[in-house]
Amino acid sequence: MGAVKSTGRFTASLGTLGLLAGILLIAWSRHWLPTDLSSQMPAQEAGEAGAVPRLPVHDLRPGKLARRIAEDLIAPPPLDSSEIERIEPRAPLGELGLASPPRTPMPQDWHETLLYRPVATSSAIFEAMGRTVVISGTIDIDPDRTCSFGDAVWPCGQRARAAFNAWLRGRALKCLLPPDVDRFAIAAPCTLGKQDVGAWLVANGWAKASPSGIYAKAELVARGARMGIFGPPQ
Repeated sequence: MGAVKSTGRFTASLGTLGLLAGILLIAWSRHWLPTDLSSQMPAQEAGEAGAVPRLPVHDLRPGKLARRIAEDLIAPPPLDSSEIERIEPRAPLGELGLASPPRTPMPQDWHETLLYRPVATSSAIFEAMGRTVVISGTIDIDPDRTCSFGDAVWPCGQRARAAFNAWLRGRALKCLLPPDVDRFAIAAPCTLGKQDVGAWLVANGWAKASPSGIYAKAELVARGARMGIFGPPQ
């Protein structure tokens, strides 16, 4: 008797599951199937009696569901390259973002050398450890030169040399030198700590900028501010 009851319950469960499956199938067909199945069937198959309609196959691959909409309004119009005109670039708003002039490359055998106890012999020339070095990128002011400012004439060459010595105070300079330069003077870039020696001399008016150097703007500033040899007696 118990076996009969269990069989009846199992059959009832199967019937309930079948009913639910039928409801789901009807709901799915109403949502996905077009109302006019004949429009989705080939002409031959639509005319045949008992033909089974083919369901539309949806391509679910990525990018296949997108469709083009209003290309004439959204897509950019085609451009004719013959109508494109190249114009000159806009001038910079200021000098702050401009790249500094490249420095002259030095040979590979040149190396930085510390020169102790330098003594200025002119406004842009010094001697140290048996070497004579001219600060590159500058034009030296001869110690015998005189300068005029208004009605005053003053020995600007001697003053320029004294200003260079006072700034050095015997501190060591680091210069980029070639080997074996003890017997002749050499033009070389030098630094005092982190300060460019040539930039300091020209910016303070104690030397002029070489036409091929990088200190032309520093000389303009010194002239405008009447610094050093460009100003009154000091």
